Amino acid sequence: MKAKAGDKLVIKGHHVGEPERDGEIVEVRGPDGSPPWLVRWDDEPGEHLFFPGTDAEVVRLGGSVVS
Repeated sequence: MKAKAGDKLVIKGHHVGEPERDGEIVEVRGPDGSPPWLVRWDDEPGEHLFFPGTDAEVVRLGGSVVS
């Protein structure tokens, strides 16, 4: 999975009725857009280092999903 700064990160809920979690990728630390990424989550303060799992989607500013 590849990303760039400014992309949106969406984590799907793990249980029925659990909401998605959204954040902005503010820095890419892996080569060529690969993880880890520094993410600013919408639901908590600060920036956090993140390694995505299979429940993660990267959404470009234009709305296209990157897998």
